[in-house]
Amino acid sequence: MLRSSWIRPSRITSFVYGRAQASLRRLTSISSASETTVDSDMNQPTLQPQQKQQQMSMLRGVSLNGTPLRMLILGAPGAGKGTQSARVRQNFDITAISSGDVLRRNIAEQTMAGRRAQAAVASGSLVSDEIIVELIHAELNNIAGRSWLLDGFPRSIIQARALDSMLEAVGQPLNAVVNLDVPESVILQRIIERYVHVSSGRVYNLTYNPPKVPGIDDVTGEPLEHRPDDNPESFKRRLEQYHALTEPLLNYYHSTGVLTSFSGSTSDIIFPQFYAYLDQRFE
Repeated sequence: MLRSSWIRPSRITSFVYGRAQASLRRLTSISSASETTVDSDMNQPTLQPQQKQQQMSMLRGVSLNGTPLRMLILGAPGAGKGTQSARVRQNFDITAISSGDVLRRNIAEQTMAGRRAQAAVASGSLVSDEIIVELIHAELNNIAGRSWLLDGFPRSIIQARALDSMLEAVGQPLNAVVNLDVPESVILQRIIERYVHVSSGRVYNLTYNPPKVPGIDDVTGEPLEHRPDDNPESFKRRLEQYHALTEPLLNYYHSTGVLTSFSGSTSDIIFPQFYAYLDQRFE
């Protein structure tokens, strides 16, 4: 039976809660300084050079006894992994890596691995573990020595073991894995209202993150798409597949002592827990 270290809103001590609230005030001050244009990968505000320099000076470094943070973020489709990654990045000096963004960029740049991935996608096949591992390996090599947060990989025990081998070979094992525990009913509503700009991966939600013009991407002016499988029936099947792959993955990381789960129905409930965790555990 899975026994991860759960952190729920009702169990956060007054000390931790106070630090988390301070983090939200800091996040508000950072966000208010930015302009309203949209970053190409996370739907986040894009700053002008002077603003970006000012923001970087406000970001906290994150390390565990001087060791850079090497963290995974896990959660069901629609759990808000991208949103949490973006908020962490706004407050801490962490490089956020999305496996989906890495794959799209390599296909667009026609790298060797990108061409192989494109061929798999064009044929209707899944991109192989070998290709995904190769792409992530190259990405992590580019940011060696820095703190990072990885979203979307690994998705199976095979990929998890490949990642561990990759990191242990250079003496840089994972030191944190965060799981987002969001009620399925909440995720389903998000999925139903989700629209995507396919080429960039930008995601919109009709309730809490709508495009400025209905059906149009804020950055390019191109049409947004509602995925055909973003419906209750398909969501149920995808969730079953997710649980089949991820339950063993959560148990795997629990056994190594690096797993923590945060529970909540909204990103605003989960983020203070996430911040408090980083604030307490890392310098």
